[in-house]
Amino acid sequence: MSRVDQITGKKAMRGNTRSFAMNHSRRRWELNLQKAKIKVGKSKKTVRVSARTLKTLKRQKKLAK
Repeated sequence: MSRVDQITGKKAMRGNTRSFAMNHSRRRWELNLQKAKIKVGKSKKTVRVSARTLKTLKRQKKLAK
């Protein structure tokens, strides 16, 4: 299973890490993925979403109990 937000489709960002001597190496910034149960019609579905998406779902009251 890949590390992708199943609702928004967000993926890890890529870039360089830089030292004070301006050395660089490639790195990735991974998402903070969490499991959440959401309401889909009358059923519940478990999805992997980022922490930011989870906060939005809580605010919109779309999480299943």
